[in-house]
Amino acid sequence: MRKSIQKKLTVCLCALLSAAVSACAAAPAASGSSGQASAAQAGEKKATIGVIQYATHPSLDNCYKGFLEGLKAGGFEEGKNLKIDFQNAQADNANSDLMAKNMVSKKYDMLAAIATPAAMSAYGAAKDTQIPVVFVAVSDPVAAELVQSLEKPGLNCTGSSDVLPLEAQLKMIRAFLPKAKKIGVLYTTSEVNSVSTLKRFRSLAPKYGFSVEAVGINNSSEVASGAASLVAKKVDCVNNFTDNNVVNNLSTLLQATDGAKIPVFGSEIEQVKNGCLASESIDYVALGEKTGEMAAKILKGEAKAPETPVYTVREGKPAYSKAVLQKLGLTLPSGFSDAEAVG
Repeated sequence: MRKSIQKKLTVCLCALLSAAVSACAAAPAASGSSGQASAAQAGEKKATIGVIQYATHPSLDNCYKGFLEGLKAGGFEEGKNLKIDFQNAQADNANSDLMAKNMVSKKYDMLAAIATPAAMSAYGAAKDTQIPVVFVAVSDPVAAELVQSLEKPGLNCTGSSDVLPLEAQLKMIRAFLPKAKKIGVLYTTSEVNSVSTLKRFRSLAPKYGFSVEAVGINNSSEVASGAASLVAKKVDCVNNFTDNNVVNNLSTLLQATDGAKIPVFGSEIEQVKNGCLASESIDYVALGEKTGEMAAKILKGEAKAPETPVYTVREGKPAYSKAVLQKLGLTLPSGFSDAEAVG
């Protein structure tokens, strides 16, 4: 009996010693795990962003390019500590809405949206969640009801705004076309940014001796008929905004205007490269980069979307097409000798 008790005590003692050794061996692993957690908190956080680009055209492509560069500058690089689900809505609001809802259901860390319609879809899907939305190139975020004000968004949504330099654009048109009286505008009636910009453009045009003839379209399939309507109205030139349906189908617009020798002024340099006469051009790569930096700060917890002012660019740089200038038989105005020449 006594030997049996001693044997049991020996077994228990061995078990206790074994457990103690195991605990000591495991201690460094726990310490290492704690270090990894601290590193993640110190800036090595991994994140997943759902990106919706509304359409495929150079200015929006440049926004996305800059956005990735800005994220990288802020410490988030795709393939390392960043996963991106990039989707293109192909200028279809229904696609944009569905993409946003799917991304929200997957509980991504952030939604990013390029262009106003995509931003409206993203915010509409995420507004009742904790997922922040960062938009790129939204001309009028207040009118789109994405923010309460540019300085204090208030909602879980912020980003960058491309407020077109309309007055500088009107000065440019007057310089290139001294005798012009009527400017044509083609715009999508459902694009909030286009409606808002047209209102500003109409209010400024008389100051420079212009009237504005606007033709509204419902979708991209109406660009051709809308362009033909402007030609029939005998406009002296056409001015583009950042309307996605129009810019995405620029070649269709130019086909109508080139035949009538009507100059088209773009809203950024990529449109000039693709056949417009000139533009006071916003740098969309730089705009995207700034937005990417904002997004990185929000992901790291250094900033909150409702408290982050919308970054707004209001100035452009003049650019013109030498080929189009020559084709139209025009001369470069003296005040634009320093403008960037393309084509």
